Amino acid sequence: MTIRKDIGLAVKLVKDVAASRRAQKLLAGRLLGDGPLPLGRFKIAVYFADGAVNLYQMRQWYRPLAVLAETWPVIVLSRTGTGALPMSEECPVPVTYVRKVADLERVVAEQDIRIVFYVNQNARNFQMMRYPRCWHVFINHGESDKMYMVTNQIKAYDYAFVAGDAALARLDRVLWDYDFDKRAITIGRPQADHYSGVLPYVPDDRQVVLYAPTWEGDRPTAAYGSIASHGVALATALLASSRHRLIYRPHPRSGVTDEAYGAANRRIIALIKAANARDPAAHHMYDTGAELGWQLAAADVAIVDISAMVYDRLAAGKALLVTRPADPAAEIDTGGYLAACEWLDASAASSIVGTVDALAHDPEAEARLGVWVERYFGDAAPGAATARFHAAVQHLMDEWERFDAVRP
Repeated sequence: MTIRKDIGLAVKLVKDVAASRRAQKLLAGRLLGDGPLPLGRFKIAVYFADGAVNLYQMRQWYRPLAVLAETWPVIVLSRTGTGALPMSEECPVPVTYVRKVADLERVVAEQDIRIVFYVNQNARNFQMMRYPRCWHVFINHGESDKMYMVTNQIKAYDYAFVAGDAALARLDRVLWDYDFDKRAITIGRPQADHYSGVLPYVPDDRQVVLYAPTWEGDRPTAAYGSIASHGVALATALLASSRHRLIYRPHPRSGVTDEAYGAANRRIIALIKAANARDPAAHHMYDTGAELGWQLAAADVAIVDISAMVYDRLAAGKALLVTRPADPAAEIDTGGYLAACEWLDASAASSIVGTVDALAHDPEAEARLGVWVERYFGDAAPGAATARFHAAVQHLMDEWERFDAVRP
């Protein structure tokens, strides 16, 4: 088993290197055609050191960044070819490929970057954080009660933009000597102001169920994924119903560490294909699109694992089920929403049709949800989070001016 795993890792490494070289070659030609960046134009940079597998972390910020760029020019600094290539095609703000530290230094020297955003905790973030005279701000790639959200690494940044009171309370339980009043700024969930898009199907009287599980995790304490434990059973039940439409949106990393998990993922995809062949009008979906928003707004009920998707959906204020991890070692923070959420156990997955029907028409569950929306995101009225996001940026720009005026 160990030898087979090592061979698999070696094959993956070779494929990754080949993909990186192809991306670099394509980018070289594209960048030559684009010409140099205009000098001194960009005030905000988003630093992204990952490749395509973690591109979902950037994609959820596309729309908020596009709106922000109308006021403050924004550029994405991508350190990998496999990340830069797709972003150069789909990101609504400019993307530049800075593979080498020398490339990064050139961009920093030529631009007027005053704020740098970070969407994850990649170790290569420190290659950017060495630069002074700009604010380094952790904006994360989602709000959740995962243990990832309470890491001491947040202290490495000048500031952190967090969703709301729940995030502050979560961090306050674990961080020592951290100035929350100054360094943690609540902005809500700006992405929720963009939960829209063209539906890839014609709406009808079917109840729409979004199933958006996370990946299997790389250790027992983070084994939140439900595809193998819940997924096949609930998908089978929903696909057999003529009253439901399933939108299946698995995490891009599903199956990367556990072949059984990957096999269950492929099984659900095959079930969707077969169900659509039987009834094309059902229009069940296996969704891998870059855009996340319309799914959260369109679903009557969402089924998600313990992940940022819980809170992406919570921001929509609509019916929500959270899968209970099958692995008893998985850590669950019950100090927040997960203490009062609607849980779905693996043993109940095959009875999902009745569960989602009941939840979609439960006024008490709806009222409870509203309380938690306020707790996690504050004012969730349309446009409120975007306004707070922009106000936070303006505050840091003002602080930059204040320090620049008194420091040599």
